[in-house]
Amino acid sequence: MRFALPLFAVLLTLAGCGQSPNKALTINDRQSLIMDPSVMTAGITGDRPVMSNDKGRLRAQSVINNAQQHAVTVHYRFYWYDDQGLDILPFPDTRTVTVPAGADLTLDSVNGNLEAKRVRLYLFL
Repeated sequence: MRFALPLFAVLLTLAGCGQSPNKALTINDRQSLIMDPSVMTAGITGDRPVMSNDKGRLRAQSVINNAQQHAVTVHYRFYWYDDQGLDILPFPDTRTVTVPAGADLTLDSVNGNLEAKRVRLYLFL
């Protein structure tokens, strides 16, 4: 009885090791637009990025809106992922844009790597 519990724990561990690993990371499409809380507090809202084909390259575009009565400077970066959910390197540089008061602005990124299948936009102040 003294060895039953440790033996059971070892068997459970071995049973878990026998399962085939998931070869792809899960990228939640509902989380393709990530905004720091400070961005939302500053009155910036946005749409999820939409991917399209542009002369053999992939283009991602997202419209952001400034609901404030003053301009807001926003930093952003697009992250691209392959079919397995892995990052496509190199990461594009962080960009900065000033959104005029009460205006919409379209952010975009172009990726020439045809392995790209998903994109995520990160906004921060």
